[in-house]
Amino acid sequence: MYDGYDCAWLHRDAANALTKVAADLRTTRPQLRLLVLDALRPQRVQELMWNSLEGTDLRKYLASPDRGSIHSFGMAVDITLIDAQGRELDMGTPFDDLSERSHPALESELLQRGELTSEQIANRQILRDVMLANGWQGISTEWWHFDCGDRIVVRQNYTRIL
Repeated sequence: MYDGYDCAWLHRDAANALTKVAADLRTTRPQLRLLVLDALRPQRVQELMWNSLEGTDLRKYLASPDRGSIHSFGMAVDITLIDAQGRELDMGTPFDDLSERSHPALESELLQRGELTSEQIANRQILRDVMLANGWQGISTEWWHFDCGDRIVVRQNYTRIL
């Protein structure tokens, strides 16, 4: 879907903010590193994804192309943590899992039901803590997704990549 975008592109502001996250992580958790899973998502790709989910309740996991995804401005990143050997930490679900088990807002309930472990939640919390400490904002439905800056401000002041 991404054609020539074969690496994780970000707006300069988001890239600088992510550099700060990586530096913070090196200091606070030197055994861990960031792994970028998705970054810039051109508007045309957002539209393809949106259209492919027509008629399903999975659209709740995507921003409507009319409003625009913050990914399409290069101001969002999907990210996880890896250990010193390059293995992803266990976050309880794979990246892009479109189920309630991916929802940070439901972690306490999922722990009580045995659908997530305390280790998985702790791993998610490490990621959230380092991202939030460096100006990123998470969302309630995806443990891996973070926005750089306020969505309204981004939509008003940055250029959407078509």
